[in-house]
Amino acid sequence: MTEPARTGVRHEGRTFRREDWYGDEFVEQEYVDCEFFDVDLTEATLERVSFTNCVFGNVRFNASRHVDAAYLRCTFTRCNFFEAEFTGCKLVGSTFTDSAVRPLTVLGGDWSFVSLSGADLRGVTVQGVRMREADLTGANCTDAIVTNVDLSGAQLRAARFVRTDLRGSDLSTLDPTTVERSGAIVDATQTIVLAQALGFQVG
Repeated sequence: MTEPARTGVRHEGRTFRREDWYGDEFVEQEYVDCEFFDVDLTEATLERVSFTNCVFGNVRFNASRHVDAAYLRCTFTRCNFFEAEFTGCKLVGSTFTDSAVRPLTVLGGDWSFVSLSGADLRGVTVQGVRMREADLTGANCTDAIVTNVDLSGAQLRAARFVRTDLRGSDLSTLDPTTVERSGAIVDATQTIVLAQALGFQVG
């Protein structure tokens, strides 16, 4: 196993397999075009760490903490994010496939162009996040908290927002006729937007 350097190191084009980084702390490291397979990052802390064009396969992020970190144009396949927390992080252009992403907490940051198509997002908490043009097609957001989120341009067709708290979020591209929305919570301003989407004139 490779012992991770703790701060200020750049890695490029490297492959990490079956590494045990349980509970380790990473600060201000940079990974470019790297691959991670069967790596254990359970309860790890990653602060101001950046990953660009990286591939993650069967990586365990359980109960990990990510602060001001960046995952740009990365792919996550069969990864586990059970009780992971992202605070002020950028995941622009990243893709999640067959990954367990609940319960997940995301506070602030930029998740624009992220693909979570078909993801099970039941009970997740996403607050104050920029998710412009994100792909949430068919995502199950039942009982989730998705508040003050910029969903402008997002793909939301066939998503489930059953009992979802959507207050303060941009729902300008939400077609109420193409999603499940029973019990969803919205504010007064959003009610007008949704009514107009259904063809009502509000006056």
